Amino acid sequence: MSYQTIQYDLADGVAVVTLARDKVMNALNTAMRAEITAALHRAGHEARVVVLTGEGRAFCAGQDLGDSAEAGNLDLERMLREEYTPMLAAMHDCPVPVIAAVNGVAAGAGANLALAADVVIAAESASFLQAFTRIGLMPDAGGTWFLPRLVGQARAMGAALFADRISARQAADWGMIWEAVPDVDFEHHWRARAAHLAAGPTRAFRAIRQAMLEGADNGLAAQLALEAELQGTLGRTRDFAEGVTAFLAKRPPVFEGR
Repeated sequence: MSYQTIQYDLADGVAVVTLARDKVMNALNTAMRAEITAALHRAGHEARVVVLTGEGRAFCAGQDLGDSAEAGNLDLERMLREEYTPMLAAMHDCPVPVIAAVNGVAAGAGANLALAADVVIAAESASFLQAFTRIGLMPDAGGTWFLPRLVGQARAMGAALFADRISARQAADWGMIWEAVPDVDFEHHWRARAAHLAAGPTRAFRAIRQAMLEGADNGLAAQLALEAELQGTLGRTRDFAEGVTAFLAKRPPVFEGR
């Protein structure tokens, strides 16, 4: 499959989806949203982990406001319902872990695209910006859902109202992202993290994602029942048998993802 706005590379179980409109700081247009959605669906079938990153100096500058093809008829409600929602749903429903490797600025919908990932690893020079109020809008692309859950109501509200730039280090300190990494080590680090997940127990990762996401809405009793159900299933997998065998033999496990 050929892409016009992204790059898709698959090796050793790792699918790397690179936003590739660096001349406009990887701003999102209709074509890119559709291609990201397709790439996530594809990766869910053929990879064991997905990495979403950006080309050049930015991760993603958000909606492409300079796209003349869209600017003349910018129906934001339609765009969010028909283009952003499927893209974010594809990430949410992806059966394998998704890492956002944030190489530079992540602004507006670009910030929230990153925050939709399971794990966010950012270069220390990267930053996050809920830029919406600067143009008279409110956070979208899931921002009003992700931010309060990640950093609490007070910080989420401040980030949305003031549209202040949040450094990668501050984002890590707040718990908005998993970690901030020195720029010199950034690519090596996220690739090592992705390789670790690609070699891991894929079905266990899938169960973790399901339990964590459903846990946001479950009461304790429902969550305990879900844990029991999922753990019972995992206890019958080949990876669990291999994990126990390797533990008793005092050797590293070799997981197959089944």
